[in-house]
Amino acid sequence: MSRAQQTLLMKSTLRRRRELAAGGTSDLLDLVQSGLANQVAAALAELPEQRRREIGGDLTTWFKQRQQATWWTAGSSTALAAAVVGCLPTAAQAATILTRNTINPYGERAATLVSQVAEERGITWLGDLAHRLAAKANQQTWVERWRFLAALLRVTETAPPTNDRFVELWLNSVEQPDRRANQSTPLIERLRADPFLTAMLPRLFEVDGLGSRMMFDEVTTTGDERQRHVLPTALARLATEGSIDRKTLIDGAIGRLLRGDRAVALRAFTILLTELEPTTAEVATRATDYLRLLTDAPAPTATMAQKALRQLPDLEIDAVLDTSRDVLLRPDKTLVKAQLSWLDRLARQHRDRATQIAEVIAVAAEHPAVELRDRANTLATRHGHDPTATGTGRAFARPRADDLPPPAPPAPAPTPITDVDELAEEVAALLGTQSQGAPLDRILDGLVRLTTTDSTRVHTALTPVIERRHWSWGNEHRYDPLCLCEVVVDVLTTAAATDQQARRRSRWEALLAAVRRTDRTTPQPELIATNPRMPAPHRLLRARLLEIGAHANEPGHPGLLATPTSANGLLDPLTLLERLAALGDRTPWHWDLTQALLRLPADTDEAVAGKATALGTPAGERLATWLRTGGLPQPVMRATTVTRRSRKGSYDWEHDQLPPRRILVELRPPDGHDDRYGLLTADPAPLGGDEHSGWAHLWPSILPGHRGVIAAYTLPIVAATADMDQRDGTAVLPLLAESSGPGGVALDLALAYGLGARHGADRVATLDALLGLAGAGQLDATGTGEQLGRLIAGQLVKLTRALEPLRDAALAGAPLTVWRLTAAALPAILATPTPPRGLPDLLSLAAETASTTGTRIEVPGLDELAARGGTSRLGTEARRLRHALDTA
Repeated sequence: MSRAQQTLLMKSTLRRRRELAAGGTSDLLDLVQSGLANQVAAALAELPEQRRREIGGDLTTWFKQRQQATWWTAGSSTALAAAVVGCLPTAAQAATILTRNTINPYGERAATLVSQVAEERGITWLGDLAHRLAAKANQQTWVERWRFLAALLRVTETAPPTNDRFVELWLNSVEQPDRRANQSTPLIERLRADPFLTAMLPRLFEVDGLGSRMMFDEVTTTGDERQRHVLPTALARLATEGSIDRKTLIDGAIGRLLRGDRAVALRAFTILLTELEPTTAEVATRATDYLRLLTDAPAPTATMAQKALRQLPDLEIDAVLDTSRDVLLRPDKTLVKAQLSWLDRLARQHRDRATQIAEVIAVAAEHPAVELRDRANTLATRHGHDPTATGTGRAFARPRADDLPPPAPPAPAPTPITDVDELAEEVAALLGTQSQGAPLDRILDGLVRLTTTDSTRVHTALTPVIERRHWSWGNEHRYDPLCLCEVVVDVLTTAAATDQQARRRSRWEALLAAVRRTDRTTPQPELIATNPRMPAPHRLLRARLLEIGAHANEPGHPGLLATPTSANGLLDPLTLLERLAALGDRTPWHWDLTQALLRLPADTDEAVAGKATALGTPAGERLATWLRTGGLPQPVMRATTVTRRSRKGSYDWEHDQLPPRRILVELRPPDGHDDRYGLLTADPAPLGGDEHSGWAHLWPSILPGHRGVIAAYTLPIVAATADMDQRDGTAVLPLLAESSGPGGVALDLALAYGLGARHGADRVATLDALLGLAGAGQLDATGTGEQLGRLIAGQLVKLTRALEPLRDAALAGAPLTVWRLTAAALPAILATPTPPRGLPDLLSLAAETASTTGTRIEVPGLDELAARGGTSRLGTEARRLRHALDTA
């Protein structure tokens, strides 16, 4: 800055000080708005305390007027923090303003300026302010805001808070250091200099889920090498050096592993223990804990505990035997095999107890894996146990079919919302959890019902809920082209508003007109959308929302016609008849009645149709016609393969993330049916990588009697869990199992893709759907198996992923279903030139379920595999299945 500029700035600062001292505050507020933090600090310098407090009052009023509409940049946030600390009297009042998530002072630079303002003013509550702000940290809190608080704590020499979110943000700062202050400094050096490490370290083992955040990598200073799981390694090195307490790390890691967490979150602590390399003395003093880990922990942790325990020379044999009874039944084959080897070694070392040890070894004779059963029987016999004496070692149970509980009838839908306070609670739950999991139909029905009878109370109750919560939910899913969050919030806002209703209604009607096409001279469906990839059920859902927004606050409306009477979305015809009668001469809303008709069951008594005709209204006649013609027919389905688009250049990251092929389903209406809404006409969606599942859970309730139609529409979402490793896409499958109607090839493909999902939660959801359908007698096991074999043979699904849910299904009481499914899948798999990974295990499962059920199903290609397999495990399992079929 030149001398002339410095002079001009000094004059400007002096002028502002005089104006502030004389009672004017507008210039200061303009500086805050403009983000000129240094000039704010300069203008406040040397002002008397009484004048500062007067400015603080003006500043608080000004901020309240702007807090909803202003987006605070890093610069304006820093300027605001300087003004707040320079003028407000207490930390509590300062925190009232600075706790807003939209205010993010610019890290350490902001803290330096604010601390200078505080020092010049002579206040001592900056540490208290930092603690108050830290207590309000949440998932939207930015790491730069944390750096601001951390710098305030360091400057004031205040102990840091240790609440969960503060610890998470500290860990974020460790992973993503401020590069301005730490140019390529290795993590271990940053930890040595970190003043918060001692306070944060014990909390790393106490905050749930934090372990998954500890597994970041670090690029070396040269940039040509990446160091894996650098934080556990660095902590172990610091413990070796004596910089941190080794006992704290060992006890903390073991304690976390014993308390449990998601497997991915526990991995960091397993690695930490491995890097620490506890001595035999350290393991011996914690032997009980290690034995518990061997029994209950995930496989990697249990393996680590097993290796540590095997090194102990004086471990009690009784403790090992008690633990082994549980370990030998675990599904982890490598772990069980190692446990058998350990017991074999103990039996040879302690001949006097060999028979007792052999009895424990015999527990593994009931293991699902054939090779482990054989190994256990061999070892048990070698050490003096006779499997025929007690019946242990029997490979299979007597022949039987599935043993699944009958499905429960559909649960009734929740009672309607009749109280404004309950409506406000449901809306708060919907908006406050950033989830679309709340019962949306029930909320919309209560909204329509209550706004027509008590709009003033609805406005009073909902307005603060929407203002406080909608910003964190309504605009959270912009990446999802199917997201309806903003529309839902707009509907709630319209219903809660008391002004500009005519203007709002005009806007809604314009949006609604864009959805409905009334010109039937073209073959286009009545439901259209700006996004051609929007599935028809989603278009109907969006049309209903727009219609509710257009008609909100209409007096005398008794509620929505389409609100289901069953939890699966079905609507009782008599209930719909009663609702139409309650409308009298009022014309029902078009999309509301359309949705109500689509929710009716397929089999309806003619007497209901007669009563609908007797209403003498167009709506009653529409209901009667719908019932007499059978409603919406079932479509024609055809499986077809889509391929990914061509590359756009030599580097096309999006193209490389797409699967090469995907098998989807084409829908067409039956001959002669006018598919008015386009629900039965759908071409397979092209592979585009934008499969989003946030609202798909509502689709089954839109067509509860058309399980196969919804399966076809959700198939891209489900398939993406297997061929793109996405999450949560199979959550719709249990809902489809609760629906009705034929599933067809669409449901078979959805279950096949779901069995091969990348993430365990998605495979569990698929398993739930499969067992539910099998229990109801509505699962086409052969069709699902054929599609699974087709996907595995085409390398579209990994066989190794599907094995776990299939084995779980057999153990859960569906061995016949699993055998039929695997028998149908095997021909396509056996015909592949190169056997896929996991094929021996699939053959083992097939042999087990075939023998268990005593059902003979021939498998083409099995004899050829058994002949050419030789002594390999693949050949052994093929011959085992051949034997099971011959003796069935």
